Formats: sequence, C-alpha cells, structure tokens
Amino acid sequence: MSKIKLLKQETKELIDWTRKVKNETESEFEAAKKLATKLGAHYNNGKTQIGFWLPEILADDEVEDVYLEVLTPVEDLDFEAEEQQIKFEQDLISLEQEGEYLWGILSGMQAGTREQAGSFYWIKYQKADGEWGHVYDPVAYSVPFGVFAPAELYDMQQLQENRNDKSYFDKLADREEEIPKISDPTNLLQIHPGTASEEGSLRGLANIYQEIGKKIKNEEELTAAEENYIGYEGVQLMPIEPTIEYEVGPGFWQQEEDVEGEEVEIKLVKPDVINWGYDVVVSDSSAVNPSILGSGRPYELVDLISTLHNFPNGPIKVVIDVVFGHSDNQGLNVLNENFFSGPDMYGQGLDYQHPTVRAILLEMQRRKVNFGVDGVRVDGAQDFVYWDEEDQELYHDDQYLKNMSNVVQEVAGQKYYPWMIFEDGRPWPREDWELASTYRSVIEEQPDIFQWGPLTFAHNTPFLYTFWVSKWWRIQEIINFGDQWISGCSNHDTLRRGTQIAPDAKINEKLGSTLPEIIKNAYDNPAEKLLTYAMFPGLPMDFINASMRAPWSFIRNTDDQYAVKVFAEEKYFLDWQVTEEDYNEVDNFERLKNLGFSELDQLKSFVRKVDEAVQMTDHDLAEITKILNTLSDSDVEFEITSEKLKEISTAWMEDVFEYCNVSNHWHEQNSQQTEFNLKLRRFRLQRPWLMDNLDGNEYFDYQHPCQGTVLFYGLREAPDSDEQLLFIANMEGTPVTVVPNQLEIPGLKEDGWQVAITTPEVEAAAVDEEITLSNSQGIVFKRFNN
Repeated sequence: MSKIKLLKQETKELIDWTRKVKNETESEFEAAKKLATKLGAHYNNGKTQIGFWLPEILADDEVEDVYLEVLTPVEDLDFEAEEQQIKFEQDLISLEQEGEYLWGILSGMQAGTREQAGSFYWIKYQKADGEWGHVYDPVAYSVPFGVFAPAELYDMQQLQENRNDKSYFDKLADREEEIPKISDPTNLLQIHPGTASEEGSLRGLANIYQEIGKKIKNEEELTAAEENYIGYEGVQLMPIEPTIEYEVGPGFWQQEEDVEGEEVEIKLVKPDVINWGYDVVVSDSSAVNPSILGSGRPYELVDLISTLHNFPNGPIKVVIDVVFGHSDNQGLNVLNENFFSGPDMYGQGLDYQHPTVRAILLEMQRRKVNFGVDGVRVDGAQDFVYWDEEDQELYHDDQYLKNMSNVVQEVAGQKYYPWMIFEDGRPWPREDWELASTYRSVIEEQPDIFQWGPLTFAHNTPFLYTFWVSKWWRIQEIINFGDQWISGCSNHDTLRRGTQIAPDAKINEKLGSTLPEIIKNAYDNPAEKLLTYAMFPGLPMDFINASMRAPWSFIRNTDDQYAVKVFAEEKYFLDWQVTEEDYNEVDNFERLKNLGFSELDQLKSFVRKVDEAVQMTDHDLAEITKILNTLSDSDVEFEITSEKLKEISTAWMEDVFEYCNVSNHWHEQNSQQTEFNLKLRRFRLQRPWLMDNLDGNEYFDYQHPCQGTVLFYGLREAPDSDEQLLFIANMEGTPVTVVPNQLEIPGLKEDGWQVAITTPEVEAAAVDEEITLSNSQGIVFKRFNN
C-alpha cells in the first residue's frame, strides 16, 4: 500500500490559486513568473507541492497515461559510491491537470537532507504503442545523478535554517533600501571548481579556505600556494550548473522500464563528467552540477558560501557564472520544444520571447542564487537575441537582461538584489567585433552593473610582441571610463586562447626561454598586475590557474561525434603547457602513455597530424583514419580506427583535466611572486578610490617613441587629494632607464615620494635617481599631501 497520497482538497486550493493568477495578472509573462515559483517540488512540514509545465505531453493525443513516478530508496544510498545497486519503492501518482500544467500536494514523500536521500521523482507517461517516456523537472534543487535522471526532493527549508552565515545576511537589514543590492567587491578571484583543489569539488575548495582560515586565526604562516587564494573580496565560481553528459552513455541512473512491482532495483553511477562548465543543457540550472559535489549533496555549495562569508579576514563575496545564452543540443532531450528558438553556433538558441520559458529561466536563476550567492556573472550576454518577424531583424533582448538584474533573492529571511556582471562583446561574432565592440552595451541600459572589459574578453594574448602598444587605444578606454569594467588579462578564456596560438607566432621571448615559461610569465605578469591593481580603474580579476602558474585548457570528456575534432583543436597545448620533465612524471598523462604515447614529441606529432587530417576531410572520421594509417611515420604501432581515435581523444581530455589541477603545482610556487601578488591585492583593497576613472590631476601615457620598449607611466590621486601614486612599468621590450620624477607628467611633484611597491627583483630607488626596469618590471611610489 503506497504511503504517498495526493491531498485532494489542498491540491484543489493550489489549482484555484493558479486560475486566479492567470485571470487577475495583467500579462501572460507576469502570470508565468508567479506560476514558475510553484513549479518543481517543494517540501514543507511533511507535505510536498509538485508542479510541471507539460505543453507537449498534455496536448499529444498519442499519450494515454501520465503519472508522477516517485522512487524512494528502501536501503541506504551512498552518494559517494562509484557504483551501487539500490532498491527503491515505486509509486505512480495521478496529478491534477489545469491547462498545460499538472499540479499536486502530496503527503508521504521523503525529503533529502545532509544525512539522508530524498524521494526521486519525474513524470512518466505511456503512448498508445506502449512505449514509456519521461519528463524531467527543469527547476529541481538537487539532481544527484544528473539531468537525465529523476530529481531528488530536497528539504531546502532545513538547508537554509542550518546555514552558518545568517548573521552575514542579517547585516543587510541595516541598509536603508527596502530591498538592498549587494555592493560590488574590490577584486575577484575566478575559480574552476573542478581543478581548484585536489578533490576537484566544492567541498575540496571549502576545505582549502577552512584550513587557511584556521591558520589566520592561529597566526600561522601560510604557504605560498595558500596566499594565492586570499586578498580577494570576491570569488567567482565558473559555472556550477549541470553540464552535458556522455553522448553514448552510460547513464548515471540505469532503470529498466518494463519492471513491474512495488519495488525496483536501479543501478546508480556517481557522475564524473569533466567539463570547463560552459557546455550546459540549461535544464536544472537551479541545481548544482553533481560532478563537482564530493558528497553528492547540495549543502556543499552552502558550506562553501558560509565558509567564505565567515572568513576571518572579512567576508568574501561569492559570484556564480550562469549560462543562459545557449544550450547544447543535448538540451533537446530534457526540455520541451518551446524552450528553443532554433540551432545556433553553440547548439540551440533559447526562446526568450516565450512568456513561460522566459519566466522559468528567471526562476532557475532565482533558485540558484537563493543558495546564498552575492553576485551573478552572465556568460555571453551578446547571445541573448530574438528574431522579429515583422522587422525581419535579429535584436538583442536587453529587457531580458534587465529582468535578470531585477530578480529578488531571499536568504535567511533577508531579501536582496545580487551584484551583476555581464560578459557582452556585441557585435561579436561579427567580423569587425574587435573594433566595433564597446563592452558597454549593457552598462548603457543598466548603469549600476559591471561588464567584462576589453582586456578581459576572450581574445587577448599578452605574450605576443607589441601587444601592449597595439592595445593602447583600448587601454585608454579603460583609463577614461573603465570604472565598471572587470579588468585583468588572466581568466579561463584568455589563458585557453593563449594555448591555441601557433608556436611560430611573434612571441615575446623576453618573457622566458621556453614556451611554458613564457605563457606562465605572460598571464601571471608582475607589470600587468601592477598596471591592473595600481593604475586601472574598475575591478581587477585573477584566475587561480594563472596565479598558480598551473596549466589550463578546454576540457570536456563527453563527446562522441566531435571528440576527435575537439582533441585536434588543442594541438598546441603540449607546446605551451607541457615540458619533457612534466610529461615524464609518473602520474602525468597515464592514459595516453598506456595507449602507446610514451614520448612527448611522439604525442605532439600525432595530434598535429590528426588536426591536419581533420581539416583536410572536414572531420570525416573514416577518411581521417585512412590518411593516418597510410602515413609512413604515423607515430603509433597500432591500427588507427575511428573508435581508437575517440578513445585517444577521451584519454587526452581526462589526462589534461588531471594535469590542470592546481594541486599538482601547490609546492612549485615562488614565494617572492605570491607575496608580491598578495601585497598588491592588499594595496588595492586599502585604496578603493582606485576603482574610479582617472580625472582632474590624474594622468596616464607611454613613452614616445618606444625605441624597443613599451614604458607605461601615470599618476593617480585620491579624491581628497591626500595621496598620490606614481606608476612606472616596462610592459614589454628591452631594459629602460628613467628618473621617475622627471617623467613628462603635468604637475608632477619632484619630492615627497617614497616607494610603495615594486615588482620582484626590482630594488627600491629614490624618486630622483635613475632606475632600470627590464621586461615585466615596474615600481609604484606614493606621496602624501598632508
């Protein structure tokens, strides 16, 4: 006898409410927003409210039976087990239909907590031909076995009640605004959760910050690696929503459809998808990617947030990166067709003009941020577009971007608006985008938000000769109106693009003697850091892999159709990020070595040949294998087949993923460099006025003519004129000698200066003495007017 019951009267009251919303709300979109808050599964005091939007299923004459299938484990479920066979009690419940929706209030469902698994649920339907199908909850709070499995009912009320950072949110009540907006931090650290700790999880990242916090409280010395995690007022997590899964399986939830009975046995596999985060299916963006949850439980995100909010040096804000500008083609298998506007360069575009779709996307965002997040970074905002049939024109949906900024959050009883960042390079990908993009399109519509600036957007390679002088016009824009730009050259996009540059390009060899040295010194560059933190307005951001001088690449192990193409496109990664010594380390590239690639040069040669064959055949696997097998110097002793190429491609992604984990480079840190970077971050934190655009007596220029050196110099002055900063840096080129107080800066005072900070290996000098700065070296002086 089933324990789960549909509560008829309460369900009727819920449906009556939905009818009232539809009848009394002024627009279809506003009604859909209210209804969206009730969708999914909500547990409260022993009762569960369920709602599904099913326009296709409920309108399909071929569908005969539609049920809510509830699967409750009858034995202990270990979310950390790699594989397990678990028995579930199966219940099929008929929900009540109202238009395109199914609704229900149920008793008897088990809610998940930190300690126990909840009931799993999805819609199960049968067609006239006897075939069964499923509809997934797209706004679930917990998907321990991915988006292609039933969601878990989770007790979100208990999760919020037990969080350890309530006092952080209580302080928002002291603000004068009715609904306060989270203020922007002074700087950011960008982190990919899968590679930022040895465990590769949110739990692993929280453990790092907890250990650092203990050391700070006990006044213990931090390691050089630990210094790279602190000195920030904000942490930006790369996307933590569920990503695409293995194209050809196996699935993480393996349930036979033809099994009848009250109990079913299901094989469960712990999700282990590798992804850089941006290959999403959009569905369940309200939940956390189970592949980055060590425990498999959503409380990990709250634990990390609470750890950062309670950090002993002061609260660290948490920003999440959301991806609603596109969906991978896998999204077609988990969302109904109303969500999609048609194919685009990433897979599928989303239909933001559909009122219910628009509302559900915003609801996904609201639920994710309600985990306790302070800010939202919107990926690829230039991709939020719609086609106007009347005008026959493609428009940017700026109103939707405003809707995103106006979502009201509520955590620990406190309502607030999150701080917003938009990445928007429109008219990208138009051919002239590098010239035409203003990086201010969203700022012009929403004056209180931030955007990624021109040196932060993807295609920046500061290791090429003349980079700094060729970007001068953009640098002037940063100086003059970059106060709402995220600045800095190191992030997941720029570092990845760097590894795609051909080794025979015009590379600044003064940055190092090898390509791996050059790329490390380019993206963790003392002069660039000094420029960003001591001169530029706006908000500096660093990438943990760059700060750790750890490798980074495009990582994704789910492909079947395009696995070989994706592998081939990373052909220069080995040149830029792997030395002979690195490759010969026993624990590095084990899978590829087991496949026969015992030497680094052998693998380099092979991947280049694969890339050439991919381009020659337009990625025809059959033709690619023919070409590779006919080469006399094929680099391998086995026959190359399509399946073998896919195996090699997957091994590459999984080996590179492990190689990019910063824990592998924990003990390789140069304390002089990490101390300088931390000192510089603290320097910025002490001077929040540096976020403002240059004005009045402030000045910035470069030495004309260059004569082989790009020497930047400038003057910053506090708003109260109490402090001045004199900045000088050799951004690239031959050593240059200057007398700091003789630089051609209008109104520059000749005395009263003292050294504030120097890049490593630069000896402090008096402001009226000659100082010689080599490539990537710089100095900042300070002067007080009181």
